[in-house]
Amino acid sequence: MKSALLVFLGGGFGSVLRYLISKGLNNSAVTSMPYGTFTVNLLGSLFLGFLFGLSLKNPNINPGISMFFAVGFCGGFTTFSTFALENQLFLRTGDYFNFFIYMLSSIILGIFAIFLGLFFSRLT
Repeated sequence: MKSALLVFLGGGFGSVLRYLISKGLNNSAVTSMPYGTFTVNLLGSLFLGFLFGLSLKNPNINPGISMFFAVGFCGGFTTFSTFALENQLFLRTGDYFNFFIYMLSSIILGIFAIFLGLFFSRLT
């Protein structure tokens, strides 16, 4: 039950932060590119890679901390379903250029962000 509560709380914080970042970036953009989703997914990947790297260095990290941040916060903060919907909208409107740019850059840079987070965790 404690783990479920930690995931719930972390997910709530992550979701609110995702909303604020997405709202701010999407309202200020003059383009159809969904920079808010792109940004939170890359930041979430970076943070998750960092957390994973820390847990590899220190196997004694409290499991509750992992539940709160990795499962809860990162799960609520990043958003694959929104990413999928935005790509579907690009395809439906025939905007193949933005579809390919957004899809490929999100996947490639997301994986790179995991590696970068792992690298940063080694510096601590």
